[in-house]
Amino acid sequence: MSEPTGAARRRGPFKVGDQVQLTDPKGRHYTFTLEAGKNFHTHKGSFPHDELIGSPEGSVVRTTGNVAYLALRPLLPDYVLSMPRGAAVVYPKDAGQILAFADIFPGARVVEAGVGSGSLSSFLLRAIGDQGMLHSYERREDFAEIAQQNVERYFGGPHPAWQLTVGDLQDNLSDTDVDRVILDMLAPWECLEAVSKALVPGGILCCYVATTTQLARTVESIREIGSFNEPTSWESMIRNWHVEGLAVRPDHRMIGHTGFLLTARRLADGVEPPMRRRRPAKGAYGEDYTGPNADGGNGR
Repeated sequence: MSEPTGAARRRGPFKVGDQVQLTDPKGRHYTFTLEAGKNFHTHKGSFPHDELIGSPEGSVVRTTGNVAYLALRPLLPDYVLSMPRGAAVVYPKDAGQILAFADIFPGARVVEAGVGSGSLSSFLLRAIGDQGMLHSYERREDFAEIAQQNVERYFGGPHPAWQLTVGDLQDNLSDTDVDRVILDMLAPWECLEAVSKALVPGGILCCYVATTTQLARTVESIREIGSFNEPTSWESMIRNWHVEGLAVRPDHRMIGHTGFLLTARRLADGVEPPMRRRRPAKGAYGEDYTGPNADGGNGR
């Protein structure tokens, strides 16, 4: 049985074509691709690539300036933060939330809109495996080209489960029986009709938006369309900790707001979502609002 795409690049001694992440004594990272006969140069000296080729991962190399560097293969979170960008990348903390709460599983059939630089595509492809299907839609051809290069560089070539289409999702979506849909775009509410037709009953819609106004409109649009259960929305933040002997404290910097996530599940055809009991604050909805909860929450 052949190995999954990209697996061979994740283990064993360093080989020509492998990506290497060097860490200097101050914790700074430097990423490059191994080439026979080439040298890696820093302001602290250089060393030949051949010194690493054939060495086990976790080796230490020294430059001509006698500075030690730890050599490891970059993890996917490291890779997506250092890869060339066309658009902003989905940060690893959000990609991890999407994989978990959109329940991305091996063999899943996934549609993604808004490829950006290929960050989330790489996470999704590794999660669904060779037997899954990821159909990504990107409006801008230049972004699509950068994303394709980044994904193929990470996996060592084309991924058999990936199809990339340049164009708007709502105009080009032809996929059916889709398990998951991930929307990373400015106006996800414009795609809800098309998405609801593509998703299987019980399938998950996951949206990634940057602002509160986008979040509010997306949630209200999902409620209005009536094909999904009550959406759940949240954001995540990461704060590292400094641990040095008895000095245990939070770092002064943290990864704060990057975007909002929301998920909702597709209902069976012809089913109306149960009315949820909620009591919004007075004035939460304008006087001209006629959508769900227009009665102010009475009887819900």
